[in-house]
Amino acid sequence: MAVSFTIQHLPFNILKVALIKYPAGNVQSVQFALERLGVETILTDDIETLKNAEKIIFPGVGEASTAMQHLKKQKLDVFIPTLTQPVLGICLGMQLMASFSHENNTKTLGIFGQEVLKFSTEISQKVPHVGWNTITNLKGKLFESDFFEKNPQNEQFVYFVHSYYVPVHQESNSITDYGIKFSAGMEKDNFFALQFHPEKSAKVGEEILENFLKIS
Repeated sequence: MAVSFTIQHLPFNILKVALIKYPAGNVQSVQFALERLGVETILTDDIETLKNAEKIIFPGVGEASTAMQHLKKQKLDVFIPTLTQPVLGICLGMQLMASFSHENNTKTLGIFGQEVLKFSTEISQKVPHVGWNTITNLKGKLFESDFFEKNPQNEQFVYFVHSYYVPVHQESNSITDYGIKFSAGMEKDNFFALQFHPEKSAKVGEEILENFLKIS
């Protein structure tokens, strides 16, 4: 049965927000972005600490197989899919929520039943995909705010750094075109994911992080 989530209106400084610790970069940027919103975080791979957090963020820039090795060592590969509180995967964190990554042929967490593919050399754009690009077809809890509703063109610029992508599917909550259309984000029950970096995406990213923090 799908879990229903609503928006809560509480001071962010009372939230317990945990970031999943594993071999990946860019974690400090996420922490700094949350600090600007008045949120203190803890970086941990301890299962009990994660279990007691109100919100969990799964950030990262890195390589899929190395990350999965650490998650398996800490038994997080089994634990993460059982979480019931809101969880947000960012960049590599999003890709690890899929079922399989073509990056070193890595079995991932299987929260979303999609494969992570590598950008083809046949596209004219440079790979990796680095820089600002638009997201369109916005839907779901991460985009439920006046900020997005006041932009009827439903198109926002956000910041990407990646060589692999998840194709567009039923649970995509936003789409980007970079020679091929792919999932800029995904939502399923209490699991939310973004291929782009909200912590580097100015006002748009701040709104998305605020929306995630408000989900209960």
